[in-house]
Amino acid sequence: MLAPNPGPMTLDGTNTWVLGAPGAGPAVVVDPGPDDEAHLRRVLEAASGQGGVGLVVLTHRHADHSAGARRFAALAGGPPVRAADPALQGGAAAGTPGLADGDELALAGGRLVVVAAPGHTADSVCLLLEAPGGPPLLLTGDTVLGRGTSVVAHPDGDLRAYLATLERLSAVVAGRAVAALLPGHGPLPGEPGAVLARYAAHRRERLAQVRRAVAGGARTAADVVAVVYPGLAEDLRPAAERSTRAALAALAGEDGTPDV
Repeated sequence: MLAPNPGPMTLDGTNTWVLGAPGAGPAVVVDPGPDDEAHLRRVLEAASGQGGVGLVVLTHRHADHSAGARRFAALAGGPPVRAADPALQGGAAAGTPGLADGDELALAGGRLVVVAAPGHTADSVCLLLEAPGGPPLLLTGDTVLGRGTSVVAHPDGDLRAYLATLERLSAVVAGRAVAALLPGHGPLPGEPGAVLARYAAHRRERLAQVRRAVAGGARTAADVVAVVYPGLAEDLRPAAERSTRAALAALAGEDGTPDV
């Protein structure tokens, strides 16, 4: 369900996913989105056809995915909110750890498995959705979008971790025969293996562009952006500079010199 928060960084808005099978039991709601009362109530109405909401899951901490979680849980009667970052959780027993790689979450009519996916943020996760009679699907949060590419913004974003995550997801997609990626923004992006390969190739090419810019004399993130993103719209420049800082951090070895 599409949240009403379109913008340069959110595309058409945040995709809230309502997972379950009618008549099988309560739904799992992934990324309730912003704290928008009308949107949260629409999501709750959709889940009511599956017997309400048994669990709320966050793919990462960014407000366009998580800000409405506590209000939504209250509207839904208090289901637990789970996330990799324990600070985002609610409704669970005190001391409940944050989501970790391989955790299985209760899902009526299927199975939901956590896949740790650091890179876009340190706390990003993807969710492997398996149900009888159909191929697995992978909810990607902001790790993979429906169009364009994800921002990896320094300091929470880590480009080395992101590239490792793309490699890991490629293995999951191939090994589990994942049929589709369900992104946090935008439409379904196409054949999963090809999309992930394209994402990795784009990031490596961007790293090469940043390396060349630095070799040519660029010293700051703003300098690099001027070279690598000519003609960039002003409203996208801050995100490009944060992304460039992540690239510069990835290129910097312990002695401060590029090592990739």
